[in-house]
Amino acid sequence: MRRTAESNIGSEEISNDKGDFMSPFNENGKVWMNGSLVPWKDANIHIASHAVHYGSSLFEGFRAYRNPKGTAILCLQDHIHRLFNSCKIYRMEIPYTEEDLCRAVVETVKANDLKSGYIRPLVYRGYNSLGVNPFPNPVDCAVLAWEWGQYLGEEALREGVDVKISTWQRMAPNTFPALAKAGANYMNSQLIKMEATLEGYVEGIALNVCGHVSEGSGENLFILHDGVLRTPPLSSSVLLGITRKCIIKIAGELGVPVVEETIPREMLYIADEVFFSGSAAEITPIRAIDKIEIGSGKRGPVTKKIQDEYFGILRAEKTDRHNWLTYI
Repeated sequence: MRRTAESNIGSEEISNDKGDFMSPFNENGKVWMNGSLVPWKDANIHIASHAVHYGSSLFEGFRAYRNPKGTAILCLQDHIHRLFNSCKIYRMEIPYTEEDLCRAVVETVKANDLKSGYIRPLVYRGYNSLGVNPFPNPVDCAVLAWEWGQYLGEEALREGVDVKISTWQRMAPNTFPALAKAGANYMNSQLIKMEATLEGYVEGIALNVCGHVSEGSGENLFILHDGVLRTPPLSSSVLLGITRKCIIKIAGELGVPVVEETIPREMLYIADEVFFSGSAAEITPIRAIDKIEIGSGKRGPVTKKIQDEYFGILRAEKTDRHNWLTYI
């Protein structure tokens, strides 16, 4: 497909890498596990590991981008700090410091000669004994890195995606902690994603137990309505997104007012613009929800302005004024 100058906005343009989010792993690569780099094919755990049976894993996901200055990891410290907070909620004491894991990420990216792609630090309860009580099991750590294109498809950043309101709700407060990026939480995300996929949509939007807008299966959500950019508050069972924080900062600099507030479902349909945000999804416009066209049915001007600023920083065309980039 021919690409116009306007379409060159995302990580695909930055890295010039081919392929979509289904790109295969580099099985000749390396994985950092508990302080050592091991061959990808040898990065194994025992079938009786606690995480396999009880979902006791916490993780992060973020991108590395190639630009004229080199390869840069986006918001490395913020993501590692959130990982430590997730583990604190689940009483998992990581046997490394935040600085140690930041160095492990850099080491893994270098070992895999990764120019652009995705990075996945993982902390999990390992092998010792089985039972709901996790404490007898060790806390193990790993870092993976591989090439990964646009999460919701190559054209999504420009053309937008079609989504539906899921029949599955986000977990209720005081059941699963939504602020922890836990592997177990993503069983809920899988239900949302599978339902949307099987019904012909790219993604689903979940409501919370009160029927208010929460987030996508793996993305935060923003809507533009009457000139105000609105996003659900943390009390709506959303993850405290790092990209979400970046967008709030950028919007403020662009003079777009941002409000965190409870959003009723029907406001999605009458919004002028709606978009997803996330480290994998980046900033992806939504063109229709439940087959109702959003705004003009294409990426809106405010979404594009935010995209341009965000990707401009990643491309090193704009100043990294917030120190979001860690160069390798």
